Amino acid sequence: MLIAPVIPVIVIDDAATARPIAEALVAGGIRVLEVTLRTPAALDAIREMKQVPGAIVGAGTVINPDQFTQAMDAGAEFIVSPGLTERLARPIIDSGVPFLPGTANAADIMLGLDLGLTHFKFFPAMAAGGLPALKALAAPFNQCSFCPTGGITEATAPDWLAFDPVLCVGGSWVLGGTPAEIEAKARAAMALRG
Repeated sequence: MLIAPVIPVIVIDDAATARPIAEALVAGGIRVLEVTLRTPAALDAIREMKQVPGAIVGAGTVINPDQFTQAMDAGAEFIVSPGLTERLARPIIDSGVPFLPGTANAADIMLGLDLGLTHFKFFPAMAAGGLPALKALAAPFNQCSFCPTGGITEATAPDWLAFDPVLCVGGSWVLGGTPAEIEAKARAAMALRG
């Protein structure tokens, strides 16, 4: 999976808005798009965004195997979860689809390692102690990489991205506004890690 400095965490209420948002993000250089399964429109939004050339569309907020199946049927190319359970992880790992499970403590990371995973979402990043907490957690797990999500802003993202175990950050600040405004925000986000 291609990694950009920022993966937008996208909540879609109306699937008709999905494609223009994806087109604007891709035009601004952000190709990896996470659509959260928080609304009834999410699966249709994934299908719409998949039609945008260059977009790599995944499903976020996947919390059970049924949602994983639905996301895959909608064309999701990767899966993001707010947490990590073996019941959810097993079918995803067995499928070979890229999986970014949420972790917030050492036990979560150790469970992931037991399952053969080394890439994790650190969630909820700010509520779980922010960058100092991730630095403390990453120290004994130097084989792991992280995508912090939850409370990260355009202003704080560079601090997170400067920490070597951080591959990217999840954020919603690149969303909102007209397609031209979203494209401009995406361009700015792509420049966060030079």
